[in-house]
Amino acid sequence: MVSSSVIILGLRAAQLLFAFIVMGLSAYVANWYNVDTLTTPPSQISWLLFVSIFNILSVGYLELAPRFMPKATHPYAALALEASNVLFYFAGFIALSVFISKLLFCRGSVCGAAQADIAFGAFEFLLWTGSAVLMGKDVLKQGFRRPATQAPLSAPQMKEAQGA
Repeated sequence: MVSSSVIILGLRAAQLLFAFIVMGLSAYVANWYNVDTLTTPPSQISWLLFVSIFNILSVGYLELAPRFMPKATHPYAALALEASNVLFYFAGFIALSVFISKLLFCRGSVCGAAQADIAFGAFEFLLWTGSAVLMGKDVLKQGFRRPATQAPLSAPQMKEAQGA
């Protein structure tokens, strides 16, 4: 049976790859709006651009902080970070799909990029949902256990050895 840490690592790699894809697609659409139409890009595109950057930072924290800064990690904070990515991607791909559906026409490479942005945003939502469920299961199963850094208050004091 495959351990959950291997599954989580695979999910993180896919999340990171798709984050770069969403960032590239969103940046392409935003650049088209800024250069060719001389208007600001829709807020839905800007939101997915922000979420992809937030995703990259989240994956970095979730994978690197427990290894290099274990005192700066907390299981409930990591779970909240997972849940915020789930909500951000859900809001992003739904809002962009509603925006695209209300356009009078949608053709060309920019429209295709925006539609691909919706699809990869939905994949990211599913990936983050899966990792959030796995992390939530682990957090609820193990509870909050941080390694003790000091002796408990009721520990007996050390005594000097009887000298000769």
